[in-house]
Amino acid sequence: MDWTNRKESFLNLPTPLEYLETISKEQGVHFYIKRDDVTNLGFGGNKLRKLEYILKDARNQNATMIITRGAVQTNHGRLTAAAAAKYGMKCAIVCIGEYPGELSANLLLDRILGAEVIIKKPNGRPIEEQYKELIKQVCSRYEEQGERVYYTPMGGSDEVGSLGYYECAKEIAAQTKGKEFENARLFCSVGSVGTYMGLYCGLQEVENSLHLTGVAIMPFDEEKDKEVGALYKRVKTLLGKETGDLPEFHIEKGYVRGGYNQPSPEVREAVYYMARKEGIFLDPCYTGKCFAGILEMIREGKIKNGETIIFLHTGGGPGLFTRHHREAFEEELMAGVHLLEEDGEF
Repeated sequence: MDWTNRKESFLNLPTPLEYLETISKEQGVHFYIKRDDVTNLGFGGNKLRKLEYILKDARNQNATMIITRGAVQTNHGRLTAAAAAKYGMKCAIVCIGEYPGELSANLLLDRILGAEVIIKKPNGRPIEEQYKELIKQVCSRYEEQGERVYYTPMGGSDEVGSLGYYECAKEIAAQTKGKEFENARLFCSVGSVGTYMGLYCGLQEVENSLHLTGVAIMPFDEEKDKEVGALYKRVKTLLGKETGDLPEFHIEKGYVRGGYNQPSPEVREAVYYMARKEGIFLDPCYTGKCFAGILEMIREGKIKNGETIIFLHTGGGPGLFTRHHREAFEEELMAGVHLLEEDGEF
């Protein structure tokens, strides 16, 4: 594949692959972290690799505006807004959910970046029906205003966006040559599936012994499984490869912790652990939940003593400041904040 013709190259790559010495010693594994949280736009994150390809596709179609969808505090929306701003394009983010009562976290950053955010209260009908109608309305409105609209789905997780992690799989394979990485296990969060699927398809095409495991951060039902299979076929078709029978995708589905973006004490403990042992922040929706799942798999024996782990850090840090997560953190952490009067002593 001619990468230069497929993407806008605006990232500083490769991102670092770091060994976490303290966590490795304490957990009895060889623990590495792939730092896709330090990509260089809009506070970083995995969506930017996808957006290199999405932006190129949009510009090839002479689009003036990118519209996407997501939860009210979508990381993908923030990074779409950042990439659009860099290339002089407008951006709108369509959300169905409750306004959190404040302009904070990703919502604040969306507006700083100049994106418009449309938040519609859910009405009880199937969510996909609601999104289909609302996106059609929003796209029509901006087209009537003279914009050439390019739509990209939740998470940028279509076959175009998945190319970002198809390429990243080859980057990781190049970084993990050597005996210390034989049969290493690569873990990533799985939400809208594009990151996982790009990695899966990319690892099929390189000489390596990496084993990919996804950790679901939202419930998986039969429809979600169909979505995974359908995306696999679309990515393979775009790559010009035969699809054949669907393979077995290794996605752990038992660490959802109550549902998408729900506060969880186990996830907060995982966030504290990574921060206090390695000085690295995780987020409470994706990476914190994935890391909490990895720690539980170690305790359960699903991950054996001495194994080599590579954890893909996909960013999402602004999620720490989302109101319902921030309030849960505050309740647990205020004990360590000491408020002194003007003449008080500690």
